[in-house]
Amino acid sequence: MRMTTAFLSIFIAAPALADAYDRPIPQAQSATAEFWYAFACLALIAAMIAVQQLVARR
Repeated sequence: MRMTTAFLSIFIAAPALADAYDRPIPQAQSATAEFWYAFACLALIAAMIAVQQLVARR
């Protein structure tokens, strides 16, 4: 009976053993992603200039 209990305990606990965490490897950015990032940066700068001009008028 002890052998059966020990075997069942090990068998049930086996799925709980996990592999070590493998860090994901970052992928290189595509040219399209770089274009949209540059566009977003320019849009942010333009919006900040517009806000500055709006605040300076008041």
